Amino acid sequence: GIVGEADENGEDYYLWTYKKLEIGYNGNRIVDVNLTSEGKVKLVPNTKIQMSYSVKWKKSDVKFEDRFDKYLDPSFFQHRIHWFSIFNSFMMVIFLVGLVSMILMRTLRKDYARYSKEEEMDDMDRDLGDEYGWKQVHGDVFRPSSHPLIFSSLIGSGCQIFAVSLIVIVVAMIEDLYTERGSMLSTAIFVYAATSPVNGYFGGSLYARQGGRRWIKQMFIGAFLIPAMVCGTAFFINFIAIYYHASRAIPFGTMVAVCCICFFVILPLNLVGTILGRNLSGQPNFPCRVNAVPRPIPEKKWFMEPAVIVCLGGILPFGSIFIEMYFIFTSFWAYKIYYVYGFMMLVLVILCIVTVCVTIVCTYFLLNAEDYRWQWTSFLSAASTAIYVYMYSFYYYFFKTKMYGLFQTSFYFGYMAVFSTALGIMCGAIGYMGTSAFVRKIYTNVKID
Repeated sequence: GIVGEADENGEDYYLWTYKKLEIGYNGNRIVDVNLTSEGKVKLVPNTKIQMSYSVKWKKSDVKFEDRFDKYLDPSFFQHRIHWFSIFNSFMMVIFLVGLVSMILMRTLRKDYARYSKEEEMDDMDRDLGDEYGWKQVHGDVFRPSSHPLIFSSLIGSGCQIFAVSLIVIVVAMIEDLYTERGSMLSTAIFVYAATSPVNGYFGGSLYARQGGRRWIKQMFIGAFLIPAMVCGTAFFINFIAIYYHASRAIPFGTMVAVCCICFFVILPLNLVGTILGRNLSGQPNFPCRVNAVPRPIPEKKWFMEPAVIVCLGGILPFGSIFIEMYFIFTSFWAYKIYYVYGFMMLVLVILCIVTVCVTIVCTYFLLNAEDYRWQWTSFLSAASTAIYVYMYSFYYYFFKTKMYGLFQTSFYFGYMAVFSTALGIMCGAIGYMGTSAFVRKIYTNVKID
């Protein structure tokens, strides 16, 4: 309810001293509450002010299951721009899938025809011929990435975040999680702990395929990468909240409980996943043999450099989700309730398709320029979506919210950094997994001496 107000000049301040509560009930359940503030009294220093309230109970026909309907804002989500953004994203998906299909079918067919023609030439003709393109790096394309330990941990964490997002959205579509405070967070923590084997499986198997030896260290880093980031940020913000005596401060018992979940649930399940991953898909069964000596990377145009590809790679995935980001931000940082999880699932699917298509196109251009450093490039070009989301959060903070002060600012940007990083790791993992399948596919069909 309204505590008080200032007059038009801003000189005098008034306090509402009488609170009138009307509570609607159906059977033994409360289904709605209305609060009216009355009794405006001018604030004067050193005076006592009498506060009072009244409660009126009234029967209501609203069912307990439908009690939230009056607080939901259908006009907010049935906005024309919401449907337009989904349609726009679908057009982008069709365009990108068409582009990737064209690369796979037309360009690669032409490349295969040229390469099979080269097979029939003698050595002299081949030496004089115009040899370039992605086939030339077949001996280096499956070379282990630089820093394989960190890379495999990031991929494992990204796959886990994707699994958590998918399951939580499905649960939110089936159950009305918005009706109970904290139910979304509790569900996310439970699902994150339960899906730890996914992290271990994908991270451990990738590390084994890249010839990594220190698998226990990789497992620890993979298991604690996301929890350490989230808990570190939360603890930092918590100290500021305690200093300000804010109700947002997390109790010490809750911190201990989260640490116990990390050590006694997440770590053992991650170990199980890592062992399964190493044993079931840890063999480096690449279509091409890796050369002993790395091939030198030729000079190329500036826009084909991995750094430029990384910066540009996140624009289209961000463009496909940024309208939905506005609604999610508004429900998280303002008073709106987010309840259209079907839309969110649709946007997640669109994001995955766009991310995979964009990273495949970027990787194809990179390999055509005879640059075989595609692993980190595919991961980072997809993960750069997070940079654009975080930049958008700055715009949202300054133009859409009325937050101010150290506590609100640190709270907002701290948790937005966690959200953006998690989104970036998820997109990076999706981009890498799609590109990995693409690279394996194109090099499987190449005839190599």
